[in-house]
Amino acid sequence: MAETLGSLCDKLTIVKLKQYHSNDPEQLESLSGQEKQLQDEINEYIQAALSGQIAIERLTFAPNKVYKKEGNNVPEVKGNIGEVFARLAEVNCLLWHEQEKVYEFEKVPNEEKNVVVKNLAALNLERNKCIHEIDKQFQKMLLNLKAS
Repeated sequence: MAETLGSLCDKLTIVKLKQYHSNDPEQLESLSGQEKQLQDEINEYIQAALSGQIAIERLTFAPNKVYKKEGNNVPEVKGNIGEVFARLAEVNCLLWHEQEKVYEFEKVPNEEKNVVVKNLAALNLERNKCIHEIDKQFQKMLLNLKAS
């Protein structure tokens, strides 16, 4: 995926999750550096987009997920950039905890295994919707700025 505001926000939420779940001082130091780097990249990306260094059409990178829509209900993602960013962080947190189950999949009762896999798929689809929605909202914001 090309870097977009949404993809950078996604990476930042994952770094924050790793920080929350880590007790290792070396790892926390490394993650702190990654957090700062991503914050800088987000600021630079926004500045580059505002100054016209990034073409409007390159602000989005549609995921074009191909999946069976029937039986895979993925909630609509709505709201402003801040609201969608908050939802992205929430979805990544839910994904983190669902993925934890997979690391010890043999301990998941057989009757729950399909639910875990289905949840992972649905959450990942919602995650991609959030990323794309952040990109679309940012693109729309810049188009409105150019028009005024």
